[in-house]
Amino acid sequence: MASFEPILLRNRGVENSTSLEVYASRGGYQAVRKVLQRSPADVIEEVKSANLRGRGGAGFPAGVKWSFLPKDRTRTLLCVNADESEPPTFCNRVLIETDPHQLIEGTIIAAYATQSQVAYVYMRGEFHEQFHILQKAIDEAYAAGYLGKNVFGSEFSVECYVHRGAGAYVCGEETGLIESLEGKRGWPRIKPPFPAVEGLFALPTVVNNVETLSCLPHIIERGADWFTGIGPAHSAGPKLFCVSGPVNKPGCYEGAMDITVRDLIERDDMGGGMMDGKEIRAVFPGGISMGVLTADEINMKLDFDDPRNFGLLGLGTAAAVVVDTDTDLRSVLRNIARFYGTESCGQCTQCREGTSWMNKIATRIAMGAGRVEDLDILLETARNMGMMPGLSICGLPDGATFPIETLVKKFRPELEAAILAQEPGRAEAVLNVLN
Repeated sequence: MASFEPILLRNRGVENSTSLEVYASRGGYQAVRKVLQRSPADVIEEVKSANLRGRGGAGFPAGVKWSFLPKDRTRTLLCVNADESEPPTFCNRVLIETDPHQLIEGTIIAAYATQSQVAYVYMRGEFHEQFHILQKAIDEAYAAGYLGKNVFGSEFSVECYVHRGAGAYVCGEETGLIESLEGKRGWPRIKPPFPAVEGLFALPTVVNNVETLSCLPHIIERGADWFTGIGPAHSAGPKLFCVSGPVNKPGCYEGAMDITVRDLIERDDMGGGMMDGKEIRAVFPGGISMGVLTADEINMKLDFDDPRNFGLLGLGTAAAVVVDTDTDLRSVLRNIARFYGTESCGQCTQCREGTSWMNKIATRIAMGAGRVEDLDILLETARNMGMMPGLSICGLPDGATFPIETLVKKFRPELEAAILAQEPGRAEAVLNVLN
């Protein structure tokens, strides 16, 4: 396979890459200058032609999303989703800590295209170092006249602020993010109205994530045809992939969306294969919430379409976590259920109660007090949750149920065997402790 020229990560490893001086010396902020010579509508059409699909998980085309804004609006706001709380995802963190001006340039381009007067970067609360890196870069951009009044001497102006969240998973959902930005509890909103019509402070609002916006300078600089020439037509452009678990080189890598999960794990320029001769048992290829693959399914393509052929919710954040054959799947089940049981905002009854009960059942199974029928109860609970049955405000319960549902369905023999092999009397002892 031909080597891939880094695009989004091209400045990673460059000395002092976080500074404006280095970023500009390597061609930075030239795309903004080009954009300011074009009409906002023209920029939106360029992004549409590039078929830039959102990198935050949903994969919705960015240019189409921008076109939903009301034509008669007088004020528009832009929210940059830097919450990145999907385990085990860290590509946005890498972009911020190695090339913050790329994000700032992409933010300016998006703000110009949508005619947004203010951009808010909503950043994950645990990103302490990354916050200071980004804030310093924003200060540099203001000092150079790239942000604020009359950007690059033009008639366009945009302010940019960083808002730090409190570490809530549900604030990665765009309306939960907006509620938090307004100083409220991060509860997702009922839609419609959608943010493009009534979002932050009841104004038309665009929400895009860090990786999506970081693609914009390259689309403007090199053109939509160049962008669509990378990877498959339905999943065009460069993409960041994370891999963690017992692999030789866990980390964040860049490629086209024509690679497979196997490539991400085994290629020398990516994961580098399994550590110490370990064998793969399972892989969560798109963050935990998209669902799980068996070892026989890792030839799945990491694009926007193929994951659904394997019973997954989607590509998600393209962050793979590998589970080896030494790992007890009961503990995996418990860790997933515990996370979502904690992170449910509690606004929707079926999500609040469903994630809580799945956590209790998975904990009991992991402690050696499971019953075979518990697996059926988990599946039944999963079927009665989520946006797709039309029972929730946001997609958190879908993300909570897909990993549990796919884990139980694809690894049921192993889970049943572990339950049937529990030591006699263990179940009663555990239940006495839990009760």
